Amino acid sequence: QVQLVESGGDLVQPGGSLRLSCATSGIIFSSYGLHWYRQAPGKRRELVAAITVGGSTNYDDSVKGRFTISRDNAKNKVYMQMNSLKPEDTAVYYCHAAVYRGGYTDYWGQGTQVTVSS
Repeated sequence: QVQLVESGGDLVQPGGSLRLSCATSGIIFSSYGLHWYRQAPGKRRELVAAITVGGSTNYDDSVKGRFTISRDNAKNKVYMQMNSLKPEDTAVYYCHAAVYRGGYTDYWGQGTQVTVSS
């Protein structure tokens, strides 16, 4: 059974930091591209950050220079360090894993709430 479980979401003041974690099980972790998405109330889910099998990263312009995605293949975990948080970063953050292997296969976590407010 495949599971992606996010943690680390919290209420934080503007300018603060959080580190999100996503623990995975049931997949060959090192074979999957990994992503963090977010969805704010009333808005569509959007891709925030991505990391490839080889460790290359990509970010939405809104978080470049503030967020850092990383992966630990030994622990089957993906992280996102979020610094200089802004109120507009408030959203539910989702972990996503995907692989092309005879077809596209992907999995989602249940999400973790990040609220940036004073």
